[in-house]
Amino acid sequence: MSSSARRRETIAECLSDLQSDSVDSQLKSLQTLASITKVSPQNRNLIAQTDGAISTLLTLSKSPAPLIQPLSLSILFNLSLNPDLKPLMTEMETIHHLNSLILHTTTSPESTRLACSLICSLAILDKNKAKFGVAGTIQVLVKSISGPRTPTTHHLLSCLAELVQFHGNCTLAVRSGAVNLLVGIVESSADYGEDLAGTSLGILSLLARFEEGLNALIGSDEVVRFLVDVLQGRCMLSKEGAVEILVRVFDEDEEHLRDASELPELVSLLADLSVRGSSKAREKAGLLMKKMMEANFAPLL
Repeated sequence: MSSSARRRETIAECLSDLQSDSVDSQLKSLQTLASITKVSPQNRNLIAQTDGAISTLLTLSKSPAPLIQPLSLSILFNLSLNPDLKPLMTEMETIHHLNSLILHTTTSPESTRLACSLICSLAILDKNKAKFGVAGTIQVLVKSISGPRTPTTHHLLSCLAELVQFHGNCTLAVRSGAVNLLVGIVESSADYGEDLAGTSLGILSLLARFEEGLNALIGSDEVVRFLVDVLQGRCMLSKEGAVEILVRVFDEDEEHLRDASELPELVSLLADLSVRGSSKAREKAGLLMKKMMEANFAPLL
């Protein structure tokens, strides 16, 4: 028997056992399927091409039995790594189920992380991003992030970061209160950690690309002071987000450029960042310094 035929036989046996009433049989089959789909695109396609396979895995991902749910989600995530399977797997039923997993407090951290990873994987395909917006995933993520910090908060933020790259989802996020929420996380970096604060700044910079997000930021209290405080921190990811937002704020509102001129530490911070920052931060810092000098607002160093 060829290796291809053996793989097909193994997959067929495993999928058959998933229909069993025996949790032990289901568990063993799920462990096998999770293993063979980790690195093999061919095995993923073979499973997806089997009638009812994805729906069976989706059903098992709702199981209350220990390990069944996370293993099923793990396999679905593995399948989603194949680009051609992403459209097939982004059904409304699947999205609503992933939303419910994120919202329910009884969902294990591992299952929540896997649900977030699956959303991110499916949303990498740009045309899938809108489906998550229609299904209410943006509101679900904002609501979950606004709760107490958990081991899954970073995964929730990563999901939001992926989805708001689509303009329509940006609008939904702003209307759901994402701007104030993310600003709060950045301002509470001592509690949330620099990693989460940096991710939040990255999302704010994505929101600021569109009019709704930029207006919400400009409308917040002392936005320039807030961003200057970020530049005084240590996290380079946060600094990249801060200077990118400052560029957009200055382009949109000259009054904020005037406000910046009254903060003598800003020029020093930008000068330092222009030589010691990441390539992205250096570029934006140099652009900001040029804007301030051209406007004749730059204070003497």
